[in-house]
Amino acid sequence: MSDAYVPVARLSDLAPGEAIDVTLGDLELAVVRDADGGVHALEDRCSHDEIALSDGDVEGCTIECWKHGSQFDLRTGRPLQLPAVLPVRVFPVRVDEGRDEILVDPSAPPTP
Repeated sequence: MSDAYVPVARLSDLAPGEAIDVTLGDLELAVVRDADGGVHALEDRCSHDEIALSDGDVEGCTIECWKHGSQFDLRTGRPLQLPAVLPVRVFPVRVDEGRDEILVDPSAPPTP
């Protein structure tokens, strides 16, 4: 496991069912809290039309691109609804509730 985790947001600032955009250098992430309170980080670009997924709707463990309706699984990045057919990259996340921090490992290899 990599020790490259960096803080990206406060857990208390991200309500269940909400997504925010985070920039780490050249990397643009969507940090998402699913309906059950789980936190996920994925590439903030729809693989179909380069639209920011952080502007999309979160339902359950999916996020939907607002422009054409592509849906992606927050855990795997795999598309669940056309027109997207390619996955988006997901990143490992840790939550430090004591410090109220969401940490992401931006150096993790691409997901299969």
